Amino acid sequence: MQLSGNIVDVLNNRIYSGTLHLQDNKIVNIVETPNQEYEKYIIPGFVDAHVHIESSMLTPYEFARLSAPHGTVATVSDPHEIGNVLGVEGVEYMIANGKTCPLKCYFGAPSCVPATTFETAGATITLNDIEQLFKNHPDIVYLSEMMNFPGVLFNDPVVMDKIALAKKYGKQIDGHAPGLRGEDAKKYIAAGITTDHECFTLEEAAEKLEYGMKILIREGSAAKNYEALIPLLAENYENMMFCSDDKHPNDLVDGHINQLVKRSVDRGIEIMKVLQCACVNPVKHYGLNVGLLQKGDPADLVVTDNLEDLNILETYIDGQLVAKNGKTLLAYQSAPILNNFDTSKKEVSDFVLPAASNRISVIEALEGQLITNLLEMDAKVNDKGEAVANIENDVLKLVVVNRYQNTPPAVAFIKNFGLQKGAIASSVAHDSHNIIAVGVSDADICAAVNLLIDAKGGLSVANGEVQGVLPLPVAGIMTAENGYTVAEKYTEIDKLTKTLGTPLYAPYMTLSFMALLVIPRLKLSDLGLFDGSTFSFTKVFIEEEGLA
Repeated sequence: MQLSGNIVDVLNNRIYSGTLHLQDNKIVNIVETPNQEYEKYIIPGFVDAHVHIESSMLTPYEFARLSAPHGTVATVSDPHEIGNVLGVEGVEYMIANGKTCPLKCYFGAPSCVPATTFETAGATITLNDIEQLFKNHPDIVYLSEMMNFPGVLFNDPVVMDKIALAKKYGKQIDGHAPGLRGEDAKKYIAAGITTDHECFTLEEAAEKLEYGMKILIREGSAAKNYEALIPLLAENYENMMFCSDDKHPNDLVDGHINQLVKRSVDRGIEIMKVLQCACVNPVKHYGLNVGLLQKGDPADLVVTDNLEDLNILETYIDGQLVAKNGKTLLAYQSAPILNNFDTSKKEVSDFVLPAASNRISVIEALEGQLITNLLEMDAKVNDKGEAVANIENDVLKLVVVNRYQNTPPAVAFIKNFGLQKGAIASSVAHDSHNIIAVGVSDADICAAVNLLIDAKGGLSVANGEVQGVLPLPVAGIMTAENGYTVAEKYTEIDKLTKTLGTPLYAPYMTLSFMALLVIPRLKLSDLGLFDGSTFSFTKVFIEEEGLA
């Protein structure tokens, strides 16, 4: 097979006319044709340098079907979402399913399962488990994001043993240290941690680059840091990459890493620098078997119309044409169902919260960010002495329900979800994936939670008699359905949710991070309200002067 066009050789910083000769999944020869003019350009395929495929709610195979039309040929995926639910069995499920698709799915060994001791997860991945993953699975190419940065800073023996194990097996170590600066950042990086995808300010990212860390520019469905960090790329392109981290299926239908490439070129950044971030750096950093348009490389490449519009005409992985003119050429493929979901339906009374004072600590959610703020506000107390939602101040009730055993729900308050009525719930709740719900009334919150208990996981909305659910029976966080069908169903439930008044772009994605304790500042686990600045539990009700 032959492919001719203007070949964009990023490694050697040149563009030339030529023909690629493909055989046995590889580029066996490249013939330059300097006098030939072509309208098409051949570029290396795009790599998502950090993603949780589970957050697309799709299996790796279905993720491949949706991402292939956008020129994605490989992912560096952290399977700790399913790991928190099912342990090593979940990680191996992802690896096995990934092997059924052409997309080159590389995985990490989860370093923090459970993410903290301040929540209830469905499984534990031990040091021995990590070693077995390194030994038995060549597709495990790194130690997944080390979220326990306090453990690194204070030389926690278990944390340091995991880092030492990754070094023993020659694996890269991914970071996760939002807001970490100065000497603490230096110590974290000196431990051998090489990347961070959590920077949300230019100053933080620039400092970590200076200390020798590689910085990933993240643009997902909820966390959007592209605009804040992109000014660094032109001068630091050798040490930066692109990632999505978490992307819902409807957004994945619209685009993937190609969108960040196009936006960067539109800003006037040189195409070779952009492609270095999108294609070359992940391959080099993680040692991926992904081709970069060199003789002898795997035939992983993209054909585009030009280097300005960057419309993806064809995507090849190992020489196989997997997408053409915006359409996937991969047929739908089902997958096995496995889960870990064991809690009984709840009563409205389970969500009632007696007022202990007139002041409350409130989580302030921020559009486009995973970080939150802590607000101190007046509580709204009804005539029964119960603290309730206050839609006038956009302070709603937030609950987390343990989905692995029957325990009382944790209840707190959150601002900026904007619901005027009803409730929404999700069993995609990073990192332990308990049920999380936000709403105006206890009755609707209870209804939304029970919809998910009946479905053994998913996304739900409840507003009186109007109810909807998107079931996610694979670990309570994914479905084995056709990815394009899932995208349509997600769009439908998202629209229904927005009739309740929320202005958030991705309310379910934002909701899923309100239980993520390793991102400051105030979050809620199934065990209670948690202050990420002190890494300890805190109280919903603020003690008032003069009160016991």
